[in-house]
Amino acid sequence: MELMRLGERGSERPAVRDDGGLFDLSGLTADVSGDFLGDGGMNRVRAALAAGSLPSLSDTAPDGTGPRVGAPVAKPGAVICIGQNYAAHAAESGSTPPERPIIFFKHPNTVVGPDDDVRIPPGATKVDWEVELAVVIGRQARYLSSPDEALAHVAGYAIGNDVSERSLQIEQSGGQWSKGKSAETFNPLGPWLACDIQDPQKLRLRSWVNGEPRQDSSTADMIFSVARLVFDLSQYLVLDPGDVINTGTPEGVALSGRFPYLDTGDVVELEIDGLGRQRQTIR
Repeated sequence: MELMRLGERGSERPAVRDDGGLFDLSGLTADVSGDFLGDGGMNRVRAALAAGSLPSLSDTAPDGTGPRVGAPVAKPGAVICIGQNYAAHAAESGSTPPERPIIFFKHPNTVVGPDDDVRIPPGATKVDWEVELAVVIGRQARYLSSPDEALAHVAGYAIGNDVSERSLQIEQSGGQWSKGKSAETFNPLGPWLACDIQDPQKLRLRSWVNGEPRQDSSTADMIFSVARLVFDLSQYLVLDPGDVINTGTPEGVALSGRFPYLDTGDVVELEIDGLGRQRQTIR
């Protein structure tokens, strides 16, 4: 089961993909929001699918095109990010692997659809890509007693692109990375929220720029697992339904010095097993 939001920005329609079909959720909810996820919304969707009561949607228009795909969760309350969560990426950044998760935040309004354009901020010269496994919270998590409890608080998983402007992140940071992470369009998310992933630590994730391979790794290489991250974060803050956690990126970004930073007209593509594919043009 995969939750989606289809349509122009601000007018997305909630939908679900299941067994090859696409179905309208408008009769169950106005949107895929934190309130919906936290109030048993996923159970209602499963029940409606089992009953066969959801109207079918076509994912293509008469001219062969499909509707815009929005981020799979509407207006997250928080976007919490984990830095240097793959040892090889920490090394290419010039750092040793962290002993505890590094946490920073992106402004929630950075979240856009998976194929929406990414906009370079005025004067920016070091815009970078980062394919990441994104976790969406489905049940409030506060002061969990162990990582064993954590995954029960997850609604599902999606592809996230933690777009970064490295000069703002590093050279003008003041010791905190969020300046280089929070420009508009800097968090494409989706195309869907996968709700039935059994093991989030067995997913291959890849990225390309202009068709050339950049990143190719596995979530098995995370320093801190999804369960550990949700548990750890719950000790410092309350995770609410709809919150998004970007769990870190593997090696292969422009910050490494091996590749040029992004420029106008470049095309970034990202893919994670079972979570679909993104494609953004840099504007």
